[in-house]
Amino acid sequence: MGTPSAGANTDTPAQGDLARRAQLHRMVMDRHVCPYGLKARDLLERKGYRVEDHPLTSREETEAFKAEHGVRTTPQIFIDGTRIGGYDALREHFGETVPDKDATSYRPVVAIFAAAFPMAMATASLAGSRTLSGHTITLFVAFSMCILAIQKLQDVERFSTMFLNYDVLARRWVRYGYVYPYLELGAGVLMIAGALTWLAAPVMIVIGGIGAWSVFKAVYLEARELKCACVGGGSNVPLGFVSLTENVGMLLLGLWALGRIG
Repeated sequence: MGTPSAGANTDTPAQGDLARRAQLHRMVMDRHVCPYGLKARDLLERKGYRVEDHPLTSREETEAFKAEHGVRTTPQIFIDGTRIGGYDALREHFGETVPDKDATSYRPVVAIFAAAFPMAMATASLAGSRTLSGHTITLFVAFSMCILAIQKLQDVERFSTMFLNYDVLARRWVRYGYVYPYLELGAGVLMIAGALTWLAAPVMIVIGGIGAWSVFKAVYLEARELKCACVGGGSNVPLGFVSLTENVGMLLLGLWALGRIG
């Protein structure tokens, strides 16, 4: 039996309606408990179903179940005797979205900025500055730089490869792709500490300026559709306005900080 059609009844049963039951077959072994099985059980229970849990406690039992039902993966969910499929199929059955792993999204970089801003406000407050002040903006950019650098440093090889798709300096000097995350992290830490601004500011101006021109050239002059390496080499963040804004912000903060020296 296949997955129900789009017109299948997906109404949530009334609370206490024990007639609506679901059967869940999932791997539960000493060294592996299937996380999608746990998610499927949670989703069914939240939808009001009474779950009949059928643990598959060995590799042999799991393979026998898959062979019997002609499926390739577990967990498998059955509702009213009809096989729904795995966890993603269950989400679709209830009308919930299933994330596309290959889809581009700004969510990773937005999450970083959303975390960096309250961190900046808290640090500025502890330092005796107003919660919203120039100091806060400086810290926001600096914290963002550090977090973005950490993302890149998780896999510098993949980052440098993606970076080569559009950065004008990296294309001339390949090693720049390997150095960039360390420059970004170092400048961010110095700006947070308020130390060696004479060094941090020029670094921000250089990497921010080159980055801004690289993004503008690739996206707006050459109309290329690329993924941004800003949050690491494995991201699906599209290269575009957010990436340009990030680099321009770094450039402007560097110029502002340099102008305040002395």
